[in-house]
Amino acid sequence: MNHNYIKPDNWSIIEEGFDAERVKSSESLMSIGNGAMGQRANFEEHYSGETFQGSYVAGVYYPDKTRVGWWKNGYPEYFAKVLNAPNWIGINVSINGEQLDLAKCKRVDDFRRELNMKEGWLSRSFTATLQNSIEVKVETKRFLSLDFDEVGAIQYNVTPLNNDVEISFTPYLDNGITNEDTNWDDKFWDVLSVNNEDNQAFIVSRTMKTHFYVCTSMQTHVSLNGKVLDQEKTVSDAIDKIEFIYKNQVSKGDTITLTKFGGYTADRNHDKNKLVDVAKKTLNKVSQMGFDALLETQKEAWAKIWEMADISIEGDVAAQQGIRFNIFHLNQTYLGKDTRLNIGPKGFTGEKYGGSTYWDTEAYCIPFYMATKDQNVAKSLLEYRYNHLEKAIENAQKLGFNNGAALYPMVTMNGEECHNEWEITFEEIHRNGAIAFAIYNYFRFTGDYSYIPEKGLEVLIGIARFWHQRATFSKAKNKYVILGVTGPNEYENNVNNNWYTNYIAQWCINYAIDNIKKVQEGFSEDYKRIKGKTKITDNELDAWKKVADHMYFPFSEEKNIYLQQDGFLDKDLITVADLPKTERPINQKWSWDRILRSPYIKQADTLQGMYFFEDHFSTEELERHFDFYEPFTVHESSLSPCVHSIQAAKLDRMEQAYEFYLRTSRLDLDDYNKEVEEGLHITSMAGTWMSIVEGFGGMRVKDDMLSFEPKIPKEWDAYSFKINFRNQILKINVTKNGTKFQLDGDEQIDILVKGKRVTISPNNLVTV
Repeated sequence: MNHNYIKPDNWSIIEEGFDAERVKSSESLMSIGNGAMGQRANFEEHYSGETFQGSYVAGVYYPDKTRVGWWKNGYPEYFAKVLNAPNWIGINVSINGEQLDLAKCKRVDDFRRELNMKEGWLSRSFTATLQNSIEVKVETKRFLSLDFDEVGAIQYNVTPLNNDVEISFTPYLDNGITNEDTNWDDKFWDVLSVNNEDNQAFIVSRTMKTHFYVCTSMQTHVSLNGKVLDQEKTVSDAIDKIEFIYKNQVSKGDTITLTKFGGYTADRNHDKNKLVDVAKKTLNKVSQMGFDALLETQKEAWAKIWEMADISIEGDVAAQQGIRFNIFHLNQTYLGKDTRLNIGPKGFTGEKYGGSTYWDTEAYCIPFYMATKDQNVAKSLLEYRYNHLEKAIENAQKLGFNNGAALYPMVTMNGEECHNEWEITFEEIHRNGAIAFAIYNYFRFTGDYSYIPEKGLEVLIGIARFWHQRATFSKAKNKYVILGVTGPNEYENNVNNNWYTNYIAQWCINYAIDNIKKVQEGFSEDYKRIKGKTKITDNELDAWKKVADHMYFPFSEEKNIYLQQDGFLDKDLITVADLPKTERPINQKWSWDRILRSPYIKQADTLQGMYFFEDHFSTEELERHFDFYEPFTVHESSLSPCVHSIQAAKLDRMEQAYEFYLRTSRLDLDDYNKEVEEGLHITSMAGTWMSIVEGFGGMRVKDDMLSFEPKIPKEWDAYSFKINFRNQILKINVTKNGTKFQLDGDEQIDILVKGKRVTISPNNLVTV
């Protein structure tokens, strides 16, 4: 672990003591968001030390031109970047003319920062001794409203401790910001107007190239000992910045408070010519409510989220803090309100991965949102891909595929591929399979087949056409092979016959054929429309089937396992246990060439396939493959520990399952990969949820019913979670003495518990 300074707590992330070395890490860990915008936990006041300033507006991005040494045909022209938005949280503070700056104070005592996950707010307090020897106590609290998702609120308190002083508050809006992550140091924003009215200020700006219009706004007032002051302010504005200056004499022991409301209105949701008007109305409404009343609505909104999404763990604070941290950030990132949005691997916590959509959504996130929210939220994530189908077809056309073959992008904002690494963009084609699997997974869990004839079948056809064309017939093997790919294990590029890729390609083709027949038989009007649109024929289906039926899978007779890809056994098979700790993580210590020639696996690859298609393999087969591949896995992808935790639990290896659970749940809190300052691993956090629900809880859908194989780590006394299964809420409480099930719904349901059918009636507690 890289750090362990976060205090154990069931509901909060707490940092005590000021340490400049961990400022950027804490900025990531304590990021806040509301699904529509988010920001890192930067200080409101000026800070001259090392910091990563970041505020982001959902769906607003910039096409940063790709930077490569040698251009290849078909290469994406840009990498989509979530933009660092204009800064609205800034409040410069000076005491007797000296700027408050924690990097330059004589002393900083009693520093405490808390992210309260139960109620959805961030606070900070400290006592600072300035160079002029003035001592002040500072207390701040801020949040991004869930109910009014275009606005956030800050309450900033300063109390002089050893003298009467003059305190100057300078709240500001600043459009002169840059991205931490940029290819060419381009200018991303044009400022169109800067203006103010009463205690409100507005900057209207427009992104370069993509032309998103955004109004950044603020409204402020000052209070002394809780009483609002009616005072004049000085206004200072420039081309890209506006600030208000409030100066007051404050007696020793009195508390002066700046309250600031601010945020973003964007033309994604409003007329671009009315952004200021919308911002005014929103600011007026929340300021009339006041900070405390708005905070109460925040607490109520989070209470509703936790009522369904919480996982309670008794007897293990580290495990409890970890899972709530993960669930909290997932809900800060995506709430399912806007079908145009998706889930970026860093959410609103940093700029790595561009804030774009990866296969992580379909492989890891959809199960979480399906089970903890209304099924329409998960359906919205499926519709996101349907809405990008034409772009996926265009992406495939750029690579030479035809006839409506669809290759979904590895990275996207608008459906276009915009990843800038060749071995990922063109070779990690298994992402197509995850998108098809998500359609299957949605139907399996919800029982709602309507999406497939309405939209999903067209996606399945496009994906099947791609796999059919991507496979090559090998005369030597008398089988169809898939050459030149990168599997989920990104520590091997341009390999032939990655088992996971070949297996999911075969499955996609067969699943598409099955559903074409099902729609043809049961949804004739939809079938007629789809056939007219896609021009699908029986001859084409026969050609697909030939590929699927004769797909090649590398296999070792000696070891009785499927090989990750051709030639895997040619490597120098030294396990991770025999790798010196000084050489870990290898992605920071080794050359890329050395990594590619090694046997080390970044994340579950063959085992990823066995996780998806668990019912295709016996427990004995899983065990053989787990025993072979896990010792070579370095887990340097955030997506790896959760899958291994689930499979270790299935194999009754509870100590190992628990170890992997802690690693995935506290990956960022304990900074396992020594990179948390870049942002959090949002999408893998859904895998943490799966490691409890599917791992320890053993939840599956079998025979159209929920099935459980409950197990409990020895470190826990009990754990509980809720599942929204087909619009009925099932609560599961697992203890060392048994498992309790309680149904909040209208109709009884049958479930399987350790293979035995159990009937659960509404509001009736059943213990197994």
